[in-house]
Amino acid sequence: MPAKSKAQQKAAGAALSAKRGEMPKSELKGASKQMVESMSEKQLEEFASTKRKGKPQHVSK
Repeated sequence: MPAKSKAQQKAAGAALSAKRGEMPKSELKGASKQMVESMSEKQLEEFASTKRKGKPQHVSK
C-alpha cells in the first residue's frame, strides 16, 4: 500500500529506521511513533519507498 502524502512517507521512513534499530524509538514523534508499533517492517518499507513526485505534502481526512 503506497503512501498518500510526503508527510506519511517521511513518517514511515522514520518508523522503519527505528524498527531496524538505526535510531532510538524515543526520538519518534506523532504518526511515526504509532506506525512503529502497529506496522510490520515490510509494510513500513512499502510506505517509505513510495515515489514522492506528484504527492501532496499532507492529505486531508
